[in-house]
Amino acid sequence: MPVVTLRSTPYLLLPTDTGNRYLPLVGSNCWTVGRSDDNNFVLSDRWISRNHAMLQCTETGDFYLIDLGSRNGSFVNGRRVSIPVTIRNGDRLMFGQTEMEFHCPANDRHSDVLQVPDKETLTSTLHVRRLISVMVIDIRDFTVLTRQLDEKILSAVIGTWFRQSGDIIRRSGSWVDKYIGDAVMAIWFHSSQGVSHAHGVSSQEALNIMWAVSSLHKMTSALSQQYPLPFPLRIGTGLNTGYAMVGNTGSGDRPDYTAIGDTVNAAFRLESSTKQLGLDIALGEDTYRYLSVIGQQPLDFKQHTVHLKGYDSPTTTYAGTYGDLDHFLQLNDLGPQTC
Repeated sequence: MPVVTLRSTPYLLLPTDTGNRYLPLVGSNCWTVGRSDDNNFVLSDRWISRNHAMLQCTETGDFYLIDLGSRNGSFVNGRRVSIPVTIRNGDRLMFGQTEMEFHCPANDRHSDVLQVPDKETLTSTLHVRRLISVMVIDIRDFTVLTRQLDEKILSAVIGTWFRQSGDIIRRSGSWVDKYIGDAVMAIWFHSSQGVSHAHGVSSQEALNIMWAVSSLHKMTSALSQQYPLPFPLRIGTGLNTGYAMVGNTGSGDRPDYTAIGDTVNAAFRLESSTKQLGLDIALGEDTYRYLSVIGQQPLDFKQHTVHLKGYDSPTTTYAGTYGDLDHFLQLNDLGPQTC
């Protein structure tokens, strides 16, 4: 096992009365901060929420700070965090009344430390080809919302939305792979034996995905009732199924996978297409094919041809509303499924 050295490993520096504590950011691509014992870093500060904030490292080595709807906020260099923000080497982070420093020598352009990946690191970043479903959920009119909403309320709303989105996605058998501004991306892994009804996406997996989409919509609508917003929160959803190159970027109690490739890119483009279509959900052809075999009654999404940004040829998608999806689930008596 390689020796962890603070000069080459990202870490949080926590000053205490008895000296500095060094909290290395290793073994995962996601770390949580809060008072609750289920956090990676537990802080005994009464001004900190039970689940206060999250740090996430992307496959490119960038670090993001995401506030999880904390009561007293998260701050970077004195500025309150409303949406996920990139943090840099030497940034000061404040949670409640606890201040830390973020250190990431590899991201410091002036660092004189040569970063040489060890054998274990090289092995952990290898990619394999896997069959996956990718979901992208995006908050509509978010820029308008940021201009009309008080910063504290905005931070509470978006942080709560991120936290509850993560809870719903985990219960559906996946996890949030990326928090991106006003959006989240999640991945479900399927059988690697091929794209077929027998060896592709099982009915239970497809149902879990649909339950997650429905639950995310209902949770978002409920938030509009909890906060004084200038207009109701709305989300758009893109879902795509296909092969992608998948890499394990860490170790721990769950695999820290991330995926790259056309399947992932198309999911983002499909979500954007829902705005062109005036609908809520856009599905890739393979995704719709798997969903169409669930239950006795078909999913009543209509076929559309859309021009996705970056694609030369038109793309076929099946699109509909959250009402259509809920009707499908109710019609087939398909209640909430948890994993």
